Amino acid sequence: MSDLLLTPLNAWHRAQGAKMAPFAGWDMPIQYEGILAEHQHTRTHAALFDICHMGEFALRGPGAKQALARAVTHNLETLKPGRCRYGFLLNEAGCVLDDLIVYCLAEDDYMLVVNGACIASDFAALRERLPASLHFEDISAATAKLDLQGPKSIDALEGLLGRSFRELGYFAFTHTTFDGANLMVSRTGYTGELGYELYLPWDKAETLWTRLLENADVKPAGLGARDTLRLEVGLPLYGQDLDTTHTPAEAGYEGMLTNTVDYVGKGRDREVREVLVPLAIPGRRAARHGDAVALPDGTVVGVVTSGSFAPSVGHAVALAYVKKPHAEEDSFIIKAARVELEAKRAPLPFYAGGTARMKLQG
Repeated sequence: MSDLLLTPLNAWHRAQGAKMAPFAGWDMPIQYEGILAEHQHTRTHAALFDICHMGEFALRGPGAKQALARAVTHNLETLKPGRCRYGFLLNEAGCVLDDLIVYCLAEDDYMLVVNGACIASDFAALRERLPASLHFEDISAATAKLDLQGPKSIDALEGLLGRSFRELGYFAFTHTTFDGANLMVSRTGYTGELGYELYLPWDKAETLWTRLLENADVKPAGLGARDTLRLEVGLPLYGQDLDTTHTPAEAGYEGMLTNTVDYVGKGRDREVREVLVPLAIPGRRAARHGDAVALPDGTVVGVVTSGSFAPSVGHAVALAYVKKPHAEEDSFIIKAARVELEAKRAPLPFYAGGTARMKLQG
């Protein structure tokens, strides 16, 4: 435990009795009052997540757009200032080193947001691909990230900051101030609900956290609920559903590969040997990462990457890599611990009632 990194909210979490556990090298809150309660509150009201373990890089200088376009899959030609885009950092084999969001702050001025477990490796890979003339800096240690998610998040945000954010579209961002510091407000998230990812100086995180929680509609939520929320809407988790042995196309993201520049891994990123298949499982018993997936005759054809009971749909769901020739089968057997679970191929998202893309009335 002494080797774990701490977010600026660690003492607050422990004082509130949060259940803590290691995640991506950090000591992180898994739950407060319970995963199911926190999941439901996010879907109906608003929840606040400590996501300060994520990494942020700054990139700027003449030619930054062209250089970055050769390093990642994002189409930067169509990414305008004030907008952000999801995509991938690939290896030479076209497989995923990490998934990340690129923010266009201005012409040739970007912020990259990467997964906490990949900060060092991502920075090294990008540093090698980018010209030394560009300013490229790991700003993770100075940057806090809080995620305010849920249909009532807009009211909580506007109530605290005293200005409207209703004009902010999905995957758009803007800047404001909080407690004398710059605050970047991004209409993005990992829950399928209307929500905002908030970036601000590390030493301002607890003040913003506690001020947002003064709103009766906002409660803290841990990584347990974050995982069930993202799985219900089919969002992948790096290290499970995305990894260095699978391509974006195998994970279902071929349609996002629109970058016309010759980036690292281009071409091979469309190869498909296995397909990430969504599975619905009757009942509450969930499959787990690593469980074998078989055809009804017992032939093993894949492996579960993510699985959980899905509170918003009332039964268990899973994602699994299945060999391409069998990916369109309707029925599977999951060989879970001490039991076999019937599973049916299902459409994504498992839960379609999310508010993430809702249009806000001004």
